[in-house]
Amino acid sequence: MCLAVPGRIQRITNDEPLARTGAVSFGGVVREVNLSFVPEAEVGDHVLTHVGFAIARVDEDEANRVFEHLKELGELELDAPPEESEPGLHRAEPQRCRNREP
Repeated sequence: MCLAVPGRIQRITNDEPLARTGAVSFGGVVREVNLSFVPEAEVGDHVLTHVGFAIARVDEDEANRVFEHLKELGELELDAPPEESEPGLHRAEPQRCRNREP
C-alpha cells in the first residue's frame, strides 16, 4: 500500500507554474517536491506528498497526527539527518511502494 506523507515547505526552488518545485522537510529529511498541483502552497505550509508530488495542503495539526501514526507503526525513522535550511537538498531516487505480507 502506498500513502501520502506530510511535509513542511522550507523554500520554493522554482516558481514556474507547470514546473513549480520546493524543498520539503519530512521529519528532518529534505526532498525536492513538485508543487504544481498545489499552486496556493507557500513556504511554511504543510503538504501531503505522494511519489514526489505534493497533492494537497494540510494544516499543521493534521500533519502532526499523521507523523504520530507513522511513529506508532514504525514507519518513521527517528534518526533522520537534521533539516537543511539552505541549498544542498538530499536527493532521493524514486522509490516503489512496498507491499507487506499479512
